Amino acid sequence: MATITNTQVIVKQQLSEEKEEIDYSKRGQWLRAAVLGATDGLVSIASLMMGVGAVRKDVKAMILSGFAGLVAGACSMAIGEFVSVYSQLDIEVAQLKRDTRTQAITGNVNREIEREKLPSPAQAAVASALAFMLGAVVPLLAATFIGEYMLRLEVVVVAVTLSLVVFGWIGALMGGTPVFKSCVRVLIGGWMAMSITFGFTKLIGSTGLEL
Repeated sequence: MATITNTQVIVKQQLSEEKEEIDYSKRGQWLRAAVLGATDGLVSIASLMMGVGAVRKDVKAMILSGFAGLVAGACSMAIGEFVSVYSQLDIEVAQLKRDTRTQAITGNVNREIEREKLPSPAQAAVASALAFMLGAVVPLLAATFIGEYMLRLEVVVVAVTLSLVVFGWIGALMGGTPVFKSCVRVLIGGWMAMSITFGFTKLIGSTGLEL
């Protein structure tokens, strides 16, 4: 009897652990929007500011360009995510209606459960916009209080580098993916974006174009 009892306890513990195990796939929608928005805001605004900094040394030009990019980027991310998720919603709703017609056994409760799983365009749009602004604030704050030109650029690069590592780590942790690969991937991408933007803008500025 003791052996049977112990076996039952072990089985119950295993079932409990399986229920508590995180289903990372359910996080896919909002995690993708949040990580993409934050990383995009960080990289795009930092690259924009670095590009302006390649030809203009005053801090005001960098801050204004970064702020304009923050507002425009947040609006773009929100609208794009809303349209994208709304299209997905239309497809899933249409499929749900087809399934309901073909499965006469399905009751109202089951249909309600399925509807609760449908994506939310508004939620995705707000998450993307807020995440973009969160990332974009980093290079703006890093450059705001530094008047010396070269030091300002260096601080922006360092701040963006640290933030990319943090975002990569958070995304990997919440998504259940390898941390090192995630951090290296976003880090290299961010460095490339800033370097290319800075280099090409510097090249255009060196041709004698008045800005």
